[in-house]
Amino acid sequence: MHPFTRRTFLRDTALASLATVTIGRAQDAKPKAPRIRIGQIGTAHGHAAGIMDTMRASEEFEVVGIVEPDPERRARAEKSKTYAGLPWLTEEQLLNAPGLQAVAVETAVKDLVPTGARCIAAGQHLHLDKPGGESLPAFQALLDAATRRRLTVQMGYVFRYNPAFVLLGQLLRDGALGEVFSIDTAMSKLLDAASRKEALAYRGGSMFELGGHIIDAVVTVLGRPEKVTPHRRSVSALGDGWSDNDLAVLDYPRATVTVRSAMVEVEGGARRQFVLCGTKGTFDIRPLEPAAARLALDAPHGEYKRGYQDVKFPKVGRYDGDFIDLARVIRGEKAFAFTPAHDLAVQETLMLASGLPLG
Repeated sequence: MHPFTRRTFLRDTALASLATVTIGRAQDAKPKAPRIRIGQIGTAHGHAAGIMDTMRASEEFEVVGIVEPDPERRARAEKSKTYAGLPWLTEEQLLNAPGLQAVAVETAVKDLVPTGARCIAAGQHLHLDKPGGESLPAFQALLDAATRRRLTVQMGYVFRYNPAFVLLGQLLRDGALGEVFSIDTAMSKLLDAASRKEALAYRGGSMFELGGHIIDAVVTVLGRPEKVTPHRRSVSALGDGWSDNDLAVLDYPRATVTVRSAMVEVEGGARRQFVLCGTKGTFDIRPLEPAAARLALDAPHGEYKRGYQDVKFPKVGRYDGDFIDLARVIRGEKAFAFTPAHDLAVQETLMLASGLPLG
């Protein structure tokens, strides 16, 4: 088995050119930069607690406060150690906090883009959780406003800094896998009744809820597809008609991609996969978290041999890479790799894959 160490990960993060931050600064004689002041709006999103835990543990950020206008959600959050000791603020108070530079938006999906737009209007860099709403024009308007104000919008797709996808990006850039002709993916889970009831508000079904993570990775590799064909099914015995067994086929000039997302799969998280086949090799990530992969090559490449082999990856926090990279971008140390054009292509592809209108 070939080890892919934490040091290698920090050195070689490929998909977004994430460089060594902690290790590099330890070797520098320069004084440590002040922490970036950041706040969070919302606790409703499924990633909200993990994002807050990551920001609070980071050496790069100082969390100035949390906003939750819903009294019931705030009452629940106040009992969690994730938010213990943080100031509870109104949105206006947070956006006017002295020295604030960035906001993480973790609201319910319907409120993500409107809330993010207000943050951009207030001059804040943005970590905006996924997906980018149900209106493509509204999402594009947010990205355009950020571009005009030279602000960064970092979308909360969870595989951008996953070490398996980092290595995949490096292998692709090296030419080790050849020309990509097929990607086969799955992103599923078993949704409980209460969560399903909340999800009914979103017409895009399982694909809209989970598929964006995978689609972001596909578009990173292949760009915007020529054609997207959704196949939507509702199979739950609840009979509510919500699309819970979804498949989308993405067509490219020389490649086909399948994205499957079901909310009725027992232990679906353990079978999540991203299998990329190229003319010189195959990279099979399964499961996606914690990352595990098998690599097949037609010829040796660096430390990797011809034929199939297992690849080990370091244990890293799910959102660690996001905030290491975001800090470097905010400080002007690098350009952000995931451009507005990329994010717009992901959102368009996700909406088409979810059977949603683009208007």
